[in-house]
Amino acid sequence: MALAFNLFLLPNQIASGGVSGISIILANVLGWEPAFVQWSLNIPLFISGVLLLGGRQYGMKTLAGTLFLPFIVYLTNNMDPWTTDPLLAALFGGMGAGLGLGIVFRGKGSTGGTDLAAQILNKYTGLSLGTSIAIIDGLIVLSAAIVFDIERGLYALIGLYVTSKTIDLVQIGIGRSKMTMVITCKQEEVREAILHKIDRGMTKLTAYGGYTDQERPILMCVVDQTEFTKLKQIVKSIDPNAFIIVTDASEVLGEGFKKV
Repeated sequence: MALAFNLFLLPNQIASGGVSGISIILANVLGWEPAFVQWSLNIPLFISGVLLLGGRQYGMKTLAGTLFLPFIVYLTNNMDPWTTDPLLAALFGGMGAGLGLGIVFRGKGSTGGTDLAAQILNKYTGLSLGTSIAIIDGLIVLSAAIVFDIERGLYALIGLYVTSKTIDLVQIGIGRSKMTMVITCKQEEVREAILHKIDRGMTKLTAYGGYTDQERPILMCVVDQTEFTKLKQIVKSIDPNAFIIVTDASEVLGEGFKKV
């Protein structure tokens, strides 16, 4: 996160939300050291979170992130930027920030900052957490557009979007599975074929045809992308008239997939 900040975001004035975005604005307007700005905001927010939201949920991991990230930002502040193209900076800076945040979240940690402010806003205003985060980040991006120019504000929005998508990618992973729901008159033959030819389990759901009002069990099965074509071919070879519904399953936990 610190490298993404110093190599891409700060030198190109991409203030894509959060305490880091505030520090970019103040660094360019007032010349303040970004790491000191981050410390001066993170530490009071951490203390407020402990006092107002209950200290149990803010352990050493949050305190470590609150203190350590600005420290690394300070250590790497003399590095030369890798690009002066604001679009590349928004894309790769957003990816770097998202990669770092995703790793922190997977470790059940936090870097503090405006996430704590959003939780306080959520508690005392009744706004949802997502809305609170959007309001705070939106105000920071709007400030960037006013202080710098509209283009920098738009680049900041791109960076914010890329960061959120990269966090999802790190949290969920790139492996996508397919959830299939098979409706067939030959459900027993299809069930046996999936069990023995693909070696996947399934769940039989009770359902009734909307037109006939007759019982039509649904076989629900989750397979890897590499297995989906084989499953489709097996089902069609047994029952060419089978009805198959396919959706993406972004994360599957359990036997044969990720461990819980």
